[in-house]
Amino acid sequence: MQIIQNGPARRTLAGSMLRGYREAKGFDLGVAADILGCDRSKISRIETGERGIRAEDLRKLLGEYGVASATIDTLTTICHPHNDHDWWQHYRKVLPASHLDFIITEGAASRILVYAPTRIPELLATPGYARAVADADPAVPEGLTEIRVQAVIARHQAIMFDHQPDVTVILGEAALRQQVGGPDVMRQQFAHLAAVGRAHAWLTIHLLPFSAGAHAASDSGAFSLLRFDDMPDVGVAHLAGPAGGVYVDDTPVIAACADAFARLSRHTITPAQSLLRFRQLARARLRSARQEG
Repeated sequence: MQIIQNGPARRTLAGSMLRGYREAKGFDLGVAADILGCDRSKISRIETGERGIRAEDLRKLLGEYGVASATIDTLTTICHPHNDHDWWQHYRKVLPASHLDFIITEGAASRILVYAPTRIPELLATPGYARAVADADPAVPEGLTEIRVQAVIARHQAIMFDHQPDVTVILGEAALRQQVGGPDVMRQQFAHLAAVGRAHAWLTIHLLPFSAGAHAASDSGAFSLLRFDDMPDVGVAHLAGPAGGVYVDDTPVIAACADAFARLSRHTITPAQSLLRFRQLARARLRSARQEG
Protein backbone atom coordinates (compact mmCIF):
# COMPACT_ATOMS: atom_id res chain seq x y z
CA MET A 1 0.00 0.00 0.00
CA GLN A 2 1.85 3.08 -1.23
CA ILE A 3 1.41 6.57 0.14
CA ILE A 4 1.10 9.36 -2.41
CA GLN A 5 4.55 10.72 -3.14
CA ASN A 6 3.37 14.23 -3.85
CA GLY A 7 5.02 17.48 -2.93
CA PRO A 8 3.61 19.98 -0.42
CA ALA A 9 1.85 22.02 -3.10
CA ARG A 10 -0.02 19.04 -4.53
CA ARG A 11 -0.90 17.81 -1.03
CA THR A 12 -2.42 21.20 -0.33
CA LEU A 13 -4.39 21.13 -3.57
CA ALA A 14 -5.69 17.63 -2.86
CA GLY A 15 -6.60 18.54 0.70
CA SER A 16 -8.50 21.67 -0.27
CA MET A 17 -10.41 19.77 -2.95
CA LEU A 18 -11.32 16.97 -0.52
CA ARG A 19 -12.47 19.48 2.08
CA GLY A 20 -14.59 21.32 -0.48
CA TYR A 21 -16.28 18.16 -1.73
CA ARG A 22 -16.87 16.93 1.83
CA GLU A 23 -18.45 20.19 2.94
CA ALA A 24 -20.57 20.40 -0.22
CA LYS A 25 -21.93 16.95 0.63
CA GLY A 26 -22.74 18.10 4.17
CA PHE A 27 -20.39 15.59 5.81
CA ASP A 28 -18.38 16.44 8.90
CA LEU A 29 -14.91 15.11 9.67
CA GLY A 30 -16.42 12.20 11.58
CA VAL A 31 -18.31 10.93 8.54
CA ALA A 32 -15.16 11.10 6.40
CA ALA A 33 -13.21 9.29 9.11
CA ASP A 34 -15.84 6.55 9.21
CA ILE A 35 -15.55 6.09 5.44
CA LEU A 36 -11.84 5.34 5.75
CA GLY A 37 -12.05 3.68 9.16
CA CYS A 38 -9.63 6.17 10.72
CA ASP A 39 -9.73 8.99 13.24
CA ARG A 40 -10.83 12.55 12.56
CA SER A 41 -7.31 13.91 13.03
CA LYS A 42 -6.07 11.95 10.02
CA ILE A 43 -8.76 13.47 7.81
CA SER A 44 -7.93 16.91 9.17
CA ARG A 45 -4.22 16.48 8.39
CA ILE A 46 -5.02 15.29 4.87
CA GLU A 47 -7.30 18.27 4.23
CA THR A 48 -4.71 20.76 5.47
CA GLY A 49 -1.99 19.17 3.33
CA GLU A 50 0.06 18.01 6.30
CA ARG A 51 0.09 14.43 5.03
CA GLY A 52 -0.61 12.51 1.86
CA ILE A 53 -3.30 9.95 1.19
CA ARG A 54 -3.32 6.52 -0.38
CA ALA A 55 -4.66 6.43 -3.93
CA GLU A 56 -7.37 3.94 -2.99
CA ASP A 57 -8.40 6.11 -0.02
CA LEU A 58 -8.55 9.18 -2.25
CA ARG A 59 -10.82 7.36 -4.70
CA LYS A 60 -12.98 5.99 -1.90
CA LEU A 61 -13.54 9.40 -0.32
CA LEU A 62 -14.26 11.12 -3.62
CA GLY A 63 -16.65 8.33 -4.62
CA GLU A 64 -18.58 8.66 -1.34
CA TYR A 65 -18.68 12.42 -1.89
CA GLY A 66 -20.41 11.83 -5.23
CA VAL A 67 -17.59 13.19 -7.37
CA ALA A 68 -17.70 12.29 -11.07
CA SER A 69 -15.36 9.51 -12.17
CA ALA A 70 -13.53 11.76 -14.65
CA THR A 71 -12.74 14.22 -11.88
CA ILE A 72 -11.59 11.39 -9.62
CA ASP A 73 -9.22 10.25 -12.37
CA THR A 74 -7.82 13.77 -12.80
CA LEU A 75 -7.20 14.28 -9.09
CA THR A 76 -5.63 10.84 -8.79
CA THR A 77 -3.28 11.63 -11.67
CA ILE A 78 -2.23 14.85 -9.96
CA CYS A 79 -1.84 13.39 -6.50
CA HIS A 80 -0.71 9.88 -7.20
CA PRO A 81 1.39 9.79 -10.38
CA HIS A 82 2.76 6.47 -11.58
CA ASN A 83 6.05 6.81 -9.74
CA ASP A 84 7.81 3.93 -11.43
CA HIS A 85 7.09 5.06 -14.97
CA ASP A 86 6.79 8.84 -15.24
CA TRP A 87 9.58 10.58 -17.12
CA TRP A 88 10.29 13.12 -14.38
CA GLN A 89 11.48 10.41 -11.97
CA HIS A 90 14.86 10.44 -13.72
CA TYR A 91 15.36 14.19 -13.26
CA ARG A 92 14.44 14.90 -9.63
CA LYS A 93 17.95 16.11 -8.83
CA VAL A 94 17.80 18.92 -11.41
CA LEU A 95 14.16 19.96 -10.96
CA PRO A 96 13.43 22.25 -7.98
CA ALA A 97 10.56 20.96 -5.81
CA SER A 98 7.98 23.60 -6.76
CA HIS A 99 8.84 23.23 -10.45
CA LEU A 100 8.53 19.45 -10.18
CA ASP A 101 5.13 19.78 -8.47
CA PHE A 102 3.94 21.94 -11.35
CA ILE A 103 5.32 19.61 -14.03
CA ILE A 104 3.55 16.61 -12.49
CA THR A 105 0.27 18.56 -12.33
CA GLU A 106 0.82 19.69 -15.92
CA GLY A 107 0.44 16.08 -17.04
CA ALA A 108 -3.23 16.14 -16.01
CA ALA A 109 -4.14 19.57 -17.43
CA SER A 110 -6.62 20.08 -20.25
CA ARG A 111 -5.34 23.54 -21.07
CA ILE A 112 -2.00 25.24 -20.51
CA LEU A 113 -1.63 29.02 -20.76
CA VAL A 114 1.91 30.39 -20.79
CA TYR A 115 3.05 34.00 -20.61
CA ALA A 116 6.76 34.26 -21.41
CA PRO A 117 7.86 37.91 -21.60
CA THR A 118 11.64 37.53 -21.78
CA ARG A 119 12.55 33.90 -22.47
CA ILE A 120 11.38 31.08 -24.72
CA PRO A 121 9.38 28.73 -22.44
CA GLU A 122 10.66 25.20 -21.89
CA LEU A 123 7.77 23.64 -23.80
CA LEU A 124 8.98 25.43 -26.95
CA ALA A 125 12.74 25.48 -26.36
CA THR A 126 15.23 23.70 -28.60
CA PRO A 127 17.98 21.63 -26.95
CA GLY A 128 20.56 24.31 -27.79
CA TYR A 129 18.45 27.05 -26.24
CA ALA A 130 17.71 24.90 -23.17
CA ARG A 131 21.42 24.18 -22.78
CA ALA A 132 22.35 27.86 -22.82
CA VAL A 133 19.65 28.61 -20.22
CA ALA A 134 20.79 25.74 -17.99
CA ASP A 135 24.43 26.86 -18.24
CA ALA A 136 23.43 30.29 -16.92
CA ASP A 137 21.04 29.05 -14.23
CA PRO A 138 22.65 28.96 -10.76
CA ALA A 139 19.90 26.57 -9.61
CA VAL A 140 21.27 23.85 -11.92
CA PRO A 141 23.98 21.91 -10.03
CA GLU A 142 27.44 22.02 -11.54
CA GLY A 143 28.00 19.22 -14.01
CA LEU A 144 24.30 18.49 -14.49
CA THR A 145 23.58 20.80 -17.40
CA GLU A 146 23.08 17.94 -19.87
CA ILE A 147 20.69 16.16 -17.52
CA ARG A 148 18.69 19.40 -17.22
CA VAL A 149 18.55 19.62 -21.03
CA GLN A 150 17.38 16.00 -21.19
CA ALA A 151 14.64 16.89 -18.70
CA VAL A 152 13.45 19.72 -20.97
CA ILE A 153 13.36 17.36 -23.96
CA ALA A 154 11.52 14.68 -21.98
CA ARG A 155 8.98 17.23 -20.75
CA HIS A 156 8.44 18.42 -24.30
CA GLN A 157 7.76 14.86 -25.44
CA ALA A 158 5.47 14.04 -22.51
CA ILE A 159 3.32 17.17 -22.72
CA MET A 160 3.45 18.37 -26.32
CA PHE A 161 3.28 14.98 -28.02
CA ASP A 162 2.02 12.31 -25.61
CA HIS A 163 -0.49 14.31 -23.55
CA GLN A 164 -1.38 17.06 -26.07
CA PRO A 165 -3.48 19.51 -24.04
CA ASP A 166 -4.54 22.78 -25.62
CA VAL A 167 -1.51 25.05 -25.25
CA THR A 168 -1.58 28.81 -25.75
CA VAL A 169 1.63 30.79 -25.43
CA ILE A 170 2.01 34.56 -25.34
CA LEU A 171 5.62 35.28 -26.17
CA GLY A 172 7.06 38.72 -25.46
CA GLU A 173 9.18 40.31 -28.18
CA ALA A 174 11.99 40.66 -25.63
CA ALA A 175 12.36 36.86 -25.74
CA LEU A 176 13.23 37.16 -29.42
CA ARG A 177 15.73 39.96 -28.86
CA GLN A 178 17.62 38.37 -25.95
CA GLN A 179 20.63 36.54 -27.41
CA VAL A 180 20.64 33.11 -25.77
CA GLY A 181 23.38 30.71 -26.88
CA GLY A 182 24.54 32.73 -29.87
CA PRO A 183 23.24 33.46 -33.40
CA ASP A 184 23.01 29.84 -34.56
CA VAL A 185 21.09 28.75 -31.47
CA MET A 186 18.66 31.62 -31.96
CA ARG A 187 18.24 30.82 -35.66
CA GLN A 188 17.35 27.22 -34.80
CA GLN A 189 15.00 28.44 -32.11
CA PHE A 190 13.17 30.79 -34.48
CA ALA A 191 12.83 28.03 -37.07
CA HIS A 192 11.52 25.67 -34.39
CA LEU A 193 8.87 28.16 -33.25
CA ALA A 194 7.65 28.54 -36.81
CA ALA A 195 7.64 24.78 -37.40
CA VAL A 196 5.83 23.66 -34.23
CA GLY A 197 3.33 26.50 -34.44
CA ARG A 198 2.42 25.40 -37.93
CA ALA A 199 2.44 21.64 -37.25
CA HIS A 200 0.23 21.33 -34.17
CA ALA A 201 -3.41 22.44 -34.22
CA TRP A 202 -3.59 22.32 -30.43
CA LEU A 203 -0.69 24.79 -30.05
CA THR A 204 -1.22 28.53 -30.47
CA ILE A 205 1.62 31.05 -30.23
CA HIS A 206 0.93 34.77 -30.03
CA LEU A 207 3.69 37.37 -30.18
CA LEU A 208 3.32 40.36 -27.88
CA PRO A 209 5.22 43.13 -29.72
CA PHE A 210 7.00 46.04 -28.10
CA SER A 211 4.52 48.29 -29.88
CA ALA A 212 1.78 46.98 -27.56
CA GLY A 213 3.09 49.39 -24.94
CA ALA A 214 1.84 49.11 -21.36
CA HIS A 215 -0.26 46.03 -20.72
CA ALA A 216 -1.92 43.96 -17.98
CA ALA A 217 1.30 42.15 -17.01
CA SER A 218 3.79 45.01 -17.38
CA ASP A 219 4.96 44.57 -13.78
CA SER A 220 4.82 40.77 -13.78
CA GLY A 221 7.26 38.03 -14.67
CA ALA A 222 6.56 34.84 -16.56
CA PHE A 223 3.72 32.62 -15.42
CA SER A 224 1.95 29.47 -16.54
CA LEU A 225 -1.65 28.54 -15.76
CA LEU A 226 -3.18 25.05 -15.80
CA ARG A 227 -6.90 24.45 -16.24
CA PHE A 228 -8.87 21.20 -16.05
CA ASP A 229 -12.02 20.46 -18.04
CA ASP A 230 -13.25 18.08 -15.32
CA MET A 231 -12.66 20.72 -12.62
CA PRO A 232 -13.54 24.09 -14.23
CA ASP A 233 -13.32 25.95 -10.92
CA VAL A 234 -9.81 24.68 -10.21
CA GLY A 235 -6.58 26.16 -11.52
CA VAL A 236 -2.89 25.89 -10.79
CA ALA A 237 -0.29 28.52 -11.59
CA HIS A 238 3.48 28.58 -11.66
CA LEU A 239 5.05 31.98 -11.12
CA ALA A 240 8.62 32.09 -12.38
CA GLY A 241 11.41 33.07 -10.05
CA PRO A 242 14.69 32.02 -8.45
CA ALA A 243 14.99 28.49 -7.06
CA GLY A 244 12.30 27.10 -9.33
CA GLY A 245 9.56 29.68 -8.85
CA VAL A 246 6.32 29.25 -6.92
CA TYR A 247 3.44 26.79 -7.36
CA VAL A 248 0.10 28.45 -6.54
CA ASP A 249 -3.45 27.09 -6.29
CA ASP A 250 -4.93 30.09 -4.47
CA THR A 251 -8.20 31.03 -6.20
CA PRO A 252 -7.69 34.84 -6.25
CA VAL A 253 -4.19 34.43 -7.74
CA ILE A 254 -5.49 32.00 -10.38
CA ALA A 255 -8.28 34.44 -11.27
CA ALA A 256 -5.79 37.32 -11.52
CA CYS A 257 -3.49 35.29 -13.81
CA ALA A 258 -6.41 34.25 -16.03
CA ASP A 259 -7.61 37.84 -16.28
CA ALA A 260 -4.11 39.13 -17.09
CA PHE A 261 -3.70 36.47 -19.77
CA ALA A 262 -7.03 37.38 -21.39
CA ARG A 263 -6.12 41.07 -21.38
CA LEU A 264 -2.66 40.35 -22.81
CA SER A 265 -4.25 38.41 -25.66
CA ARG A 266 -5.93 41.58 -26.88
CA HIS A 267 -2.54 43.22 -27.53
CA THR A 268 -0.86 40.35 -29.40
CA ILE A 269 -0.55 39.90 -33.13
CA THR A 270 -2.32 36.93 -34.71
CA PRO A 271 -0.83 33.44 -34.67
CA ALA A 272 -0.31 33.61 -38.45
CA GLN A 273 1.52 36.92 -38.15
CA SER A 274 3.55 35.54 -35.25
CA LEU A 275 4.67 32.47 -37.22
CA LEU A 276 5.58 34.70 -40.17
CA ARG A 277 7.72 36.81 -37.84
CA PHE A 278 9.54 33.70 -36.59
CA ARG A 279 10.23 32.53 -40.15
CA GLN A 280 11.52 35.95 -41.13
CA LEU A 281 13.88 36.02 -38.16
CA ALA A 282 15.18 32.53 -38.93
CA ARG A 283 15.84 33.46 -42.57
CA ALA A 284 17.54 36.71 -41.57
CA ARG A 285 19.86 34.83 -39.22
CA LEU A 286 20.64 32.28 -41.94
CA ARG A 287 21.48 35.02 -44.45
CA SER A 288 23.71 36.73 -41.92
CA ALA A 289 25.55 33.48 -41.18
CA ARG A 290 26.14 32.85 -44.89
CA GLN A 291 27.47 36.35 -45.41
CA GLU A 292 29.83 35.99 -42.46
CA GLY A 293 30.97 32.58 -43.75
